Amino acid sequence: MSGNKPDFQTVKLGFETEPIMLRLDQILSLKTLRPGTKDSSKYKQILGSVKAVGLVEAPVVARHPDAAGVFFLLDGSLRLEALKDLGVQTVECLISTDDETYTYNKRINRIPPIQEHKMITRAIARGVPEAAIAEALGLDIKSILRRSRLLKGICLEAADLLHSASCPMASFDVLRKMVPLRQIEAAELMIGQNNFTVGFAKALLAATPDPQLIHPRRRPGRSDGQGISRDDMTRMERELASLQAQVRSFEESFGIDTLHLTVARGYLRKILGNPRIASWLEQNRGEYLGEFRTIVEAEQASQPQAR
Repeated sequence: MSGNKPDFQTVKLGFETEPIMLRLDQILSLKTLRPGTKDSSKYKQILGSVKAVGLVEAPVVARHPDAAGVFFLLDGSLRLEALKDLGVQTVECLISTDDETYTYNKRINRIPPIQEHKMITRAIARGVPEAAIAEALGLDIKSILRRSRLLKGICLEAADLLHSASCPMASFDVLRKMVPLRQIEAAELMIGQNNFTVGFAKALLAATPDPQLIHPRRRPGRSDGQGISRDDMTRMERELASLQAQVRSFEESFGIDTLHLTVARGYLRKILGNPRIASWLEQNRGEYLGEFRTIVEAEQASQPQAR
């Protein structure tokens, strides 16, 4: 801080503010498709989806530092191939301000249920038949209809909280039984625990007082005066036991994972200690070299604390 004025650091945006329309021949892919890729079910599903619905998730590109009008493809190689096979000449792209495809792909999240719901509802609004969408995505029509109604009965605030979460459709069925305020509380608890399972959602439902339910419980067997039955308590105990089992499983694998990371770090240190390899990485894969150095520096910084 200088004087009385706070010294704010500028936050760098991950993407340029406006998408750009590019010709496919302006985009250079950083990956080579493996033989047989276009015969895979995944590629056929993408091809059918783009043909029936259109491109929903825009490819991500970075500007070529030395050639104006040329862009590197960071994400969307299969989508780009599908567009080429369909004879499409141009595509709207997001422009990343970080050209490190390794870093980008490491952090990218694939389509969560809510975004998939929006994709399907957008396609239906454009007049695409449910049968065509089902065929493109490899699903049956009932599944498409269920996905299109995913947010029915879910309040806007809870939907915003779970927008990027991998929350199963069945968990939304459980949330739908709660009043909006309780839906928000439940969504925050699920995010806080990073647990979006149906079992956890049911446990939250069992702990929800009657006034916060859309349809109050009308069942015998109350064990107390707060609206929680013995069956509800049993269900919550089973979910707690399941969570404890997951924790034990993580604890058992922690030692092995740590060993693998230690070996990997030692290997990276050897790579950086070889001048020929380090020089080649600096000239051809500068982003990898930067990642390697960050890992090694973090290890060296933590060693005095470990002692």
